[in-house]
Amino acid sequence: MSPYPRLFCFGSECHPNSDLTCTGGYDAIIQYLNDGKRTCKEVEDFMKARASIEEKYAKDLLGLSKKVCGHNEMNSLKRSLDMFKLQTEHVSLSHLQMAQSMREEAKKLEEFKEKQKEARKKMEQQMDALHKQKSSQFKKTMDSKKTYEQKCRDKEEADQNVNRNTNTNNTKHVEKVTLQRKNRLYHQNVITVGKVRDEWLKEHVKACEMFEKQAMERINFLRNTVWTHLNQLSQQCVTSDELYEEVRKSLEQCDVQEDIEHFVNLRQTGDKPPGPVMYENFYSGQRSPTVAPPSRLPPPITR
Repeated sequence: MSPYPRLFCFGSECHPNSDLTCTGGYDAIIQYLNDGKRTCKEVEDFMKARASIEEKYAKDLLGLSKKVCGHNEMNSLKRSLDMFKLQTEHVSLSHLQMAQSMREEAKKLEEFKEKQKEARKKMEQQMDALHKQKSSQFKKTMDSKKTYEQKCRDKEEADQNVNRNTNTNNTKHVEKVTLQRKNRLYHQNVITVGKVRDEWLKEHVKACEMFEKQAMERINFLRNTVWTHLNQLSQQCVTSDELYEEVRKSLEQCDVQEDIEHFVNLRQTGDKPPGPVMYENFYSGQRSPTVAPPSRLPPPITR
């Protein structure tokens, strides 16, 4: 098992021993974290948009609950219709409250995203500085290696010309001294770049551990945020149904016979119909019925 964090990698385009300046793995991690931050922003925007929809729906529903509905009705049906409007108002208020709760959850997500951003910023600045230092020292080392190797070739060439030039002894001495100086410089640069590499590797491991922790926290936070959002939606359905249940209970108490009798008792004008219209002869003063008198019982009410 690797001793490094799971997010620790160098990237497929470079091998750790091929080029010390390669940052392919680190760049891949940073891209992954940036994509995660973008996901947080997308979920945040989604929840804010849903909250706006809920708020608009709540306001429209509240306006609807104020409209006239059964104003001229009476008795149990009127009570049921009044309850219907009242609970519609309550449903609208519950949606308004849910919209506020959604905005609060979106705010928490925004704060979480900014908190991670600030923590990452410090680590990324530190790693960028180490990458520049590592790259600079690596270049210096490679330049000194190139110069050292060139001096080695110069010395070999001088050794080959030892029998062809009477001044070769002095030349050989100069080349030897120069070679020793370039060798020491190259060797010192290798030691220095080794120290820089060790420091970078130690900090890179710390960065990867922190980035992995952030990734786990982000995934868990997003999962819980969406879960909470769904719970809010489910609870809204339960709340709405409970409010509508009050209307159903009121409708169960709505008695058709009672409402009819209530109207009759309230608006009745008598239990006898008007008498027949009689014919009256202007000259004789005699009256004769035009039709047979109706029964004294009122006609039945058709329901």
